[in-house]
Amino acid sequence: MSRWFASILLISVLLLLVAGCSKRMSEKEYFDLANQYMEKEKWSQAEENFKKILEEYPNGVYSSKALFMLGFINANYLKNYEKAEKYYKEFLEKYPKHELADDAEYELKHLGKDINDLPFLKEGGEVDSVKGVQAQS
Repeated sequence: MSRWFASILLISVLLLLVAGCSKRMSEKEYFDLANQYMEKEKWSQAEENFKKILEEYPNGVYSSKALFMLGFINANYLKNYEKAEKYYKEFLEKYPKHELADDAEYELKHLGKDINDLPFLKEGGEVDSVKGVQAQS
């Protein structure tokens, strides 16, 4: 009987140690890490960290921006327009008055279009695709 009890106790201690070592990152840590991946142009890793925010902190401080960024990454870097549309529509449904709502609507309206075909460029100039700035003709 005491051997059985010792085995159960040992297993319990090991499970507690494993659970204690698997500390969940904070919402801000996920957001900062996602932005670091964005700076390094590691789009899939950035996407995964923004998703973690929505999964683990659905009503958090960064959840609205994370949702917008999921649309942005899919639209502009991963070229997955179906996913981008899904994220932008979800963003607009959840956050219709957010400061990024106009941007989400614009992105949806121009999803998949070449940057040089966008309306603000029709009156002269092209966009430097690397820097994203307008160069005068």
